[in-house]
Amino acid sequence: MVRIRLRRVGPRNQASYRVIVADKESPRDGRFIENVGHYNPRTHPSTIVLNDERIIYWLGVGAQPTEAVDGLFKQVGLWERYERFKAGEDLEALVAEAEKIYKTRVSDLRTNPPQTH
Repeated sequence: MVRIRLRRVGPRNQASYRVIVADKESPRDGRFIENVGHYNPRTHPSTIVLNDERIIYWLGVGAQPTEAVDGLFKQVGLWERYERFKAGEDLEALVAEAEKIYKTRVSDLRTNPPQTH
């Protein structure tokens, strides 16, 4: 079984994550099939950038997201775009819509830097 899950990267106490497609039996930071995005929870708002085209492909062939990745998909609206794709909408239009969402999230991050204490 293939899973879409998080792979931890970054030094101690500064974790960020890659969103990867991997075999269910592979260790967390072990072998993976494909890197399909990244997630940094340390920024405000969280940085989430996904390759919707590849994720939709993997979901179509039966890959299952973990609970954490499912939450990321809900935050960026990927599940709604996936349902619209299954209903017959054009994949290129959906990917273009997703890119706008990701650019908006990143520009929000640049205009509202995190507050340090």
